[in-house]
Amino acid sequence: MTTTRFAPSPTGYIHVGNLRTALMNYLIARKAGGTFILRIDDTDPERSKQEYVDAIQQDLEWLGLTWDKIERQSDRLDSYHAAADKLREMGRFYECFETPVELDLKRKKQLNMGKPPVYDRAALALSDDEKAALRAERGNGHWRFKLDQTRINWTDGVLGDISIDAASVSDPVLIRGDGQFLYTLASVVDDTEMGVTHVVRGSDHVTNTATQIQMIEALGGTVPTFAHHSLLTGPQGESLSKRLGTLALRDLREAGVEPMALLSLMARLGSSQPVELRHSIDDIAEGFDIDQFGSAPTKFDVNDLYPLTGRLLGEMDFTAVADDVASAGVPTDQAEAFWSVIRENITTRKDIAGWQDLFENGAEPVIDDEDKEFVTQALSLLPDAPFDGDTWGNWTKAVKEATGRKGRGLFMPLRKALTGQSHGPDMSAVMPFLKTIKARG
Repeated sequence: MTTTRFAPSPTGYIHVGNLRTALMNYLIARKAGGTFILRIDDTDPERSKQEYVDAIQQDLEWLGLTWDKIERQSDRLDSYHAAADKLREMGRFYECFETPVELDLKRKKQLNMGKPPVYDRAALALSDDEKAALRAERGNGHWRFKLDQTRINWTDGVLGDISIDAASVSDPVLIRGDGQFLYTLASVVDDTEMGVTHVVRGSDHVTNTATQIQMIEALGGTVPTFAHHSLLTGPQGESLSKRLGTLALRDLREAGVEPMALLSLMARLGSSQPVELRHSIDDIAEGFDIDQFGSAPTKFDVNDLYPLTGRLLGEMDFTAVADDVASAGVPTDQAEAFWSVIRENITTRKDIAGWQDLFENGAEPVIDDEDKEFVTQALSLLPDAPFDGDTWGNWTKAVKEATGRKGRGLFMPLRKALTGQSHGPDMSAVMPFLKTIKARG
């Protein structure tokens, strides 16, 4: 069975970059009728917060990305200890004692000599007595996985055939000196024991994947199918790293972005397929194909979400927005008709209240200097409220006969005077809702 996972760290709110990874893994599982696991990477007790665990679940639920089971890595420490013991018995795990400063000096020396800055495995030459002395002086060391210095090959779902020389990569640290298991080990153990078959993540993990393939094989697991998607940039190709805090999913939700607008964009962004607005996650899954994605950095512009959100709202039935319309203060007996008038003229649900305010309290008129006399004369011909579906047609006909104006020169100044806008719903439909005309003074 196809099994995928999303493994966020609960050290902050998830953002659009995280969503890309979550969505791709989710869609692969759903398309295949498989299992999607939400796996909380909370092995760092100091930085992991329950509030962020809750927020991650809330954000995924808002999007409709439901998980089949949830796991917490903090509950699986025994499995990581067992894997570490197994690697020690195999001679693939060794303790090191260099300080960060010493490691930095080693790297600089290697670079100056024109060599790749990889760990020199000096710790392998330490005797038991030397290790004991270093522990007494510095405390417990950190543990590294000993790589077989051969080429590591795999066919990537996005990048194609990958080959990395393990001799050009440092033996990865899997356990810190304070005993904390790092993601590299925890992820391998979890993927192996949970039967994960497909792993999609960012292209910045390619080297990690190479080392993890050797670890999976050492522990007797089955290597998943890996795919590394491109990283997101800003609309001009700039790094998103400094802006991701403003692109948290909860911020997009607060801004009024609709879930299906966000999912429709993210499911196609960076692929050879055009972005198409979908109305259900099943529709998105059916058309999803990881093979269609490219390796080039992918430009993301948050402003692209709002036209999609507006289109989605324009196609929604009244039942989907009834609560929002009621919250805006629209009388129940007018609510459905109100929605039919404004639905194609809003960008987010927040705009609903603005239309109700316009209808109830009138809009600040926009009158160009050259139209002032015309608008004053036209308003003198407008009957008193309440208006009906015929008011606009009868009124503009009378104004045309009185002033000789026609076409855009007739209709646009009157629309702007009544609504304060140069575009919007058909005015024949708007007039029955207008209770106040501020342009009359």
